[in-house]
Amino acid sequence: MRFSKVITAFAAAALLPLSMSSHAVTQRTLCVFDILGTSGDTYNIMRDYAAAARTQGYDINLRVYTDEGIAAEDLKAGQCDAAGITGVRGRQFNTYTGSMDSIGSIPNYDIMKTVIQVLSSNNPRIVEHMRTNTYEVFGVLPMGAAYLFVKDKAINNVSALAGKSIAVLEYDVTQGKMAASVGMTPVMSDITNFAGRFNNHSVDICFAPAFAYKGLELYKGMEPNGGIVDYVLGQLSFQIIARHSRFDEEFANWSRNYVFENLFDRAMRLVSGADADIEDKWWIRISDPDRQRYDEMMRDARVAMTEEGLFSKDMMSLLRNIRCRHDASRAECSDRRELDW
Repeated sequence: MRFSKVITAFAAAALLPLSMSSHAVTQRTLCVFDILGTSGDTYNIMRDYAAAARTQGYDINLRVYTDEGIAAEDLKAGQCDAAGITGVRGRQFNTYTGSMDSIGSIPNYDIMKTVIQVLSSNNPRIVEHMRTNTYEVFGVLPMGAAYLFVKDKAINNVSALAGKSIAVLEYDVTQGKMAASVGMTPVMSDITNFAGRFNNHSVDICFAPAFAYKGLELYKGMEPNGGIVDYVLGQLSFQIIARHSRFDEEFANWSRNYVFENLFDRAMRLVSGADADIEDKWWIRISDPDRQRYDEMMRDARVAMTEEGLFSKDMMSLLRNIRCRHDASRAECSDRRELDW
């Protein structure tokens, strides 16, 4: 009997490491950009993502950054296993998903949802674009439509843009090129100072999402005679970009699906709330002919910059197809320039 108990105890001890390992989790670090730090909505959404990741065997430690540039550099340096940053900043890691934020390419939220749904589908033809040599996109969320905030309501059409100064992000060359193409003077800025320049009238115009109206107090720059041009220049996105060698393939697939299925609607509620915060008096309504001119100008600029290698041709074709699937009457649907590269 004593011998039997010894054998049983020995067997239990031998099996203990196996039992423990089956419940072990892998430690990884996710660096999150949120200009409001730990009190921001983005950080709190990522807290829920990290909690869900634990069910997949990953213990995600969140590290918050109020400077997006440092978060991106730490991802490059391997200080972060993954980073949550804007699509514009993320373009350096993945041109395909980074081209979502291209000018005029996603005109409304219905199209934005379809685009993110496709990117989250784990279709093999899509997945091959989600991974580059070192990095892989693990999820995409909406950050809202971006508009032109102007200090003078007279800046209400394409022609009126000429000669005006605009704050552009210094790390996104496409913004500067677009501004220069219509005769504006680009003023190199970053996410920490563009709002201040607009608010103290150092520049005539800034390009920003709706949440900046309240969050960055852009209404100060519009007072007393300014407004917001009612034309969607682009959609901003938040992207989780990982060093793919630090995660297994199953987690990557799970992550993309989880982000869309569980976090997209929550992010959209925040976006809708930011849109609703803007008082109607600020909107500068534009005519249908001016809207068409903006469409044509954006399309011409996208094509030119894609041919320069600044945007992904594959993403441009996908976005064009989705736009025309939503509205076949669009003038561009008989134009194959964004298909026949």
